[in-house]
Amino acid sequence: MSEPLVLGFDTSAACCAGALLSGGRIVAERSEPMQRGQAERLIPLLEGLLCDAGVRWSDLSALGAGIGPGNFTGIRISVATARGLALSLGIPTVGVSAFEALRHGADGVVVASVRGPGDTLYIQVTGDVPQQCRPDTLPPVPPQGTPTVIGHRADEIAQHYGGRAAHPACSLPEAIARIAARRRSDAPPRPAPLYIRAASAAPPRRPPPVIAG
Repeated sequence: MSEPLVLGFDTSAACCAGALLSGGRIVAERSEPMQRGQAERLIPLLEGLLCDAGVRWSDLSALGAGIGPGNFTGIRISVATARGLALSLGIPTVGVSAFEALRHGADGVVVASVRGPGDTLYIQVTGDVPQQCRPDTLPPVPPQGTPTVIGHRADEIAQHYGGRAAHPACSLPEAIARIAARRRSDAPPRPAPLYIRAASAAPPRRPPPVIAG
């Protein structure tokens, strides 16, 4: 394929998903729901995408990787895989947040919502720092314009803001691939996990042993 070939993928949610973009067209896409096992499944799934399109790893021009927020383990799998592939293939890799993917193709003030643990949400209002909140502690939005809400519990959040709910313009892996294609020439930094809440594991209460010497 003479057009830039960009592979986008994500494991930050309860799935393993990827999409292959050639120029402006998606030529292959797969998504498999799963609560665990993404580490073992991701590379075979991506190889399947390449096979579907009749291309090889060496044909890729860039990679796009989901960086969260979402499942801690899933985020690390996506980011680590992207870094390893970029190093071995010698191609740029773009980290794309779930918020960016949800906003892809939308204009104006956009509230992007991602499912959090329990009854919480990860929310980002266009231009603001993302945060974790509950449906009754949503952050404010700019007074001008009517906000568009995309993502988890969009109808409920839109009602709160007096805005409108909308569906994402495309699937998560497709949005990641399209955003990566747009940014691949900008010398992007290595993908890094987007963690909004602290890790669930608490540090040990007892001090570490003293090492003599």
